[in-house]
Amino acid sequence: MDLGLSGKNALVMASSQGLGKAIAKELVKEGANVMIAARREERLKAVQDELSRDGQGKVAFCRADVKNEEDLRALVQETIHQFGSIDILLNNAGGPPAGGFSEVTDQDWQHAFELNLLSYVRMIREVVPSMKENGGGRIINITSSSIKQPIPNLILSNTFRLGIVGMAKTLAEELAPDNILIHTVAPGRIATDRVTHLDQDKADRTGRTLADIREESEQQIPLGRYGQPEEFAKVVTFLASDACTYMTGDAFLIDGGLIRSI
Repeated sequence: MDLGLSGKNALVMASSQGLGKAIAKELVKEGANVMIAARREERLKAVQDELSRDGQGKVAFCRADVKNEEDLRALVQETIHQFGSIDILLNNAGGPPAGGFSEVTDQDWQHAFELNLLSYVRMIREVVPSMKENGGGRIINITSSSIKQPIPNLILSNTFRLGIVGMAKTLAEELAPDNILIHTVAPGRIATDRVTHLDQDKADRTGRTLADIREESEQQIPLGRYGQPEEFAKVVTFLASDACTYMTGDAFLIDGGLIRSI
């Protein structure tokens, strides 16, 4: 299937590693031009070199802290300067620290709000004018399976991820007349550094081994294993493509069947 991504211009946040990098790689393979962004410039340069070897599209990078409004504004302008427009925005950010309600402070709440909700709001605000001018676009927000079922000891993530779902559902109606489609995509247990970190945190709290924690988690997944970043990225790439034209405002789980709710 031709996904119609050749020559499209994408901005992928938090793309120096993990899910963001995997998504950027898939988009470049399909011929899209991709701006990758994260805080570590040296890491971005290495990823740019890697993706440029493997893909068909152009790859550029720009350092940006998702909590810094000026960085985000400059990032969008640099992307438009490099590619001419932004057709696809992939909102992504590292997860907030683990912890229960009694453990997190006001500072933790503020940090998680800026990282996992406000950064998404700001990025959408910045890219929508370019998308309207260009006749449409795709906005995809990466969240967590906690949008369907809260995850123990992740009160910050459980709270702010749901805010993204509400925002996206509202924006779906507002942006539809401009042919801008928006989706929420929720990973389950995907084999990334973030998931390893959370597994290690649980191991440390319970006095068990990392291997035991992973085995226990895999037993709860109908497919019996953690997902791979490229499996997640392929679904996101479809949603960003011209093969997906009659869906908006939806939330998708990519979790191997982990969440049982309907």
